[in-house]
Amino acid sequence: MDSRLLTLLQLCDSNFPSGAFSHSFGLETYIQDGRVHNKATFARWLQTYLQKQLVCTDGLVCRLCYEALEQNRIEDIWQLDQLVTVQNSARESREASRRMGERMIRLGMDLFSIASLNEYEEKLRAKYCFGHPAIVFTIIAYHLTITKQDVLLSFLYSSMATLVQNGVRGIPLGQTDGQRLLLELQPFLLQAAKRIQTMDSADLGVVSPGLEISQMQHERLNVRLFMS
Repeated sequence: MDSRLLTLLQLCDSNFPSGAFSHSFGLETYIQDGRVHNKATFARWLQTYLQKQLVCTDGLVCRLCYEALEQNRIEDIWQLDQLVTVQNSARESREASRRMGERMIRLGMDLFSIASLNEYEEKLRAKYCFGHPAIVFTIIAYHLTITKQDVLLSFLYSSMATLVQNGVRGIPLGQTDGQRLLLELQPFLLQAAKRIQTMDSADLGVVSPGLEISQMQHERLNVRLFMS
């Protein structure tokens, strides 16, 4: 068995301590508003989040970062970090990505020997970069020589699997419904990965206003299970 695949599975595992389990990225607002309350409404939210936000933010960041690594344009990665951070309008979501990115950089440095990851950490300490999980994931996956398409698909799957897990807790739903949702998401994930391959860098940050508003509203909820 290829150890690279095993390491990729480790990165995508919900047990990987990136801190993602603490964040709903606006889902909790929809739950408290009653707009997400069962499997069917949660499925619609997941598809919308994937197609209208994740593809145009973290998913596209993965592709652009991978191509910068291929072409040895490392400075482009640090500029991408800045761009994807400042275009994230919701403070809690912006902080969530930053904290997850910082945590993943430290974990990556402990687990791997990757020069660009060390440089990323130096940029953080110098306050030149913010830290972003999609960039860290891509740097590690590229180091493992994972193909670009597989990097995109595995990152999207990992992101959605965490949201499904958080939704199961927050709505709440049964674990079987959560697993059904992951199976039903597969064709949407494949379509999303293909779409990212055709997108332009100008598409970065073109997200649904409704999702952004729900993420902004989250910090004013009276009771919160999640940090975002």
